[in-house]
Amino acid sequence: MNAIVVILLHMNTYQMLFLVLYGVFSCYILIVGVKKVKLENKPFHTTPQLLPLGIFVWGDAVILGTFWVLVTLIALVSHSWDLFLLFVSVFWLVRSIGEVVYWLNQQFSQLKRNPPEKLFLYTLFPNESIWFAYQLFWQCIAVISVILTIYFTHLWLATLF
Repeated sequence: MNAIVVILLHMNTYQMLFLVLYGVFSCYILIVGVKKVKLENKPFHTTPQLLPLGIFVWGDAVILGTFWVLVTLIALVSHSWDLFLLFVSVFWLVRSIGEVVYWLNQQFSQLKRNPPEKLFLYTLFPNESIWFAYQLFWQCIAVISVILTIYFTHLWLATLF
């Protein structure tokens, strides 16, 4: 019985409030994403303001909005802030590895889906050097995510035993 009380009290009020707001915002983004993709036919329209959610284009918003709503619900139902942080770190690990592969492919592809001059930091990394800068950036995010995943796994498992 004490273990149940500890689990239920594991999240503080601010964490619960954050998760509720995060879930509501994710639901809103999902709805806007469906509208942008289905009604306005803008699945590839960029969404730099949604980068913290891992959403780069409106097509991402449909899938990731759903994902973040579910993750939030799981964390709220289980009353586990550590589990939420673990989901976030594993998400960014997988997302960053995907981006590393994407930018590696862009470097060696004849098809230029991302013209260098249209990319953020192009003035610092002129010409096609911007592609390896993006690749290295995402490799750094992957490293950070691996460490955080190990750390949050440890924290979450400690709450179970």
